[in-house]
Amino acid sequence: MNKAELITDVAERTYMSKKKTDKVLTVMLATITQALAEGKKVKLKELGTFEVKERSEKTVYNPQNGEKMILPAKKAPFFKAGRILKEEINK
Repeated sequence: MNKAELITDVAERTYMSKKKTDKVLTVMLATITQALAEGKKVKLKELGTFEVKERSEKTVYNPQNGEKMILPAKKAPFFKAGRILKEEINK
């Protein structure tokens, strides 16, 4: 399912216009993104938890020429599915 399909499905279920549904979804995603950028966790009981994890610097090898490369430390988004989502998927 892509964003357009999600908007259509939510709009039909909520009897909202696609335009309003798109705006709500866009604001919701921006709010989650901003919270993660600020180092906060976002917990949605029915869905799961969004958070940011630190990845340490590591040394890797280029498979084409065998040279060592250092990948710098970085932050990466992480999602852990909640119990309710897992139960719904496994019905």
